[in-house]
Amino acid sequence: MDYIANEHSLFDCNNCFINRLGMLSLDEAERKTICGKATQLKFRKGESILKQGATSTSIGFLHKGIVKFTYQKDSKKNYIMTVVSGPKLIGQANLFFKERNIFSIIAVEDCDICFLDNHDVMGVLENHGKLLLAIVERSSDMFQSSIFNFISLAHNHVYGRIADILVFLWETVYRDSEYSFTLTRKEISEFAACSHENVISVLSNYNKEGLISFEGRKIIIQDLNKLKEISKNG
Repeated sequence: MDYIANEHSLFDCNNCFINRLGMLSLDEAERKTICGKATQLKFRKGESILKQGATSTSIGFLHKGIVKFTYQKDSKKNYIMTVVSGPKLIGQANLFFKERNIFSIIAVEDCDICFLDNHDVMGVLENHGKLLLAIVERSSDMFQSSIFNFISLAHNHVYGRIADILVFLWETVYRDSEYSFTLTRKEISEFAACSHENVISVLSNYNKEGLISFEGRKIIIQDLNKLKEISKNG
């Protein structure tokens, strides 16, 4: 039987990663422990979902939307670690770093999210190693993109870094999404760890070379293969 969090659910729970895996390994009482008290919220573009340094109390399931994971080194400098689109489990690192959120999660587009209590989730997972392993695997997949981004930052010039980011966003975040490519130039600079001016200059050159085009503030990929070549060569 499909489980719906409660009679006032905002979102369809049948596609939730936790709920789908739970149907295979959890009994109804355990699923209710995790999902029955889920808090379902809608976030507008630009709103903070989890804040770096705040007390860690929950993980989330992103039903719909796009979010960015950011790290603030000091009061003036933000870095984007990765960008993901739903459906996706987010904030699961809070299961293992229990005191404080180690990064912020911010809505890039309007988002539908369910929050699950850390204590309730871990209480059930202690008796279900396969489900815990599946969550760890999903965490590894997400942080893998961050690792690859930092490798790109270390070895590529700005021209290659921005190509790398455009390829990643197009293939991983936007291609099958209803959203247009709307990441701002400032956000791209935070992702590429370079100046806003550098991003504008590189994007302008890409546009002149026919690799991308602009529709207002939106970026449209015109030559993905060429961008991949630039990314590969750094």
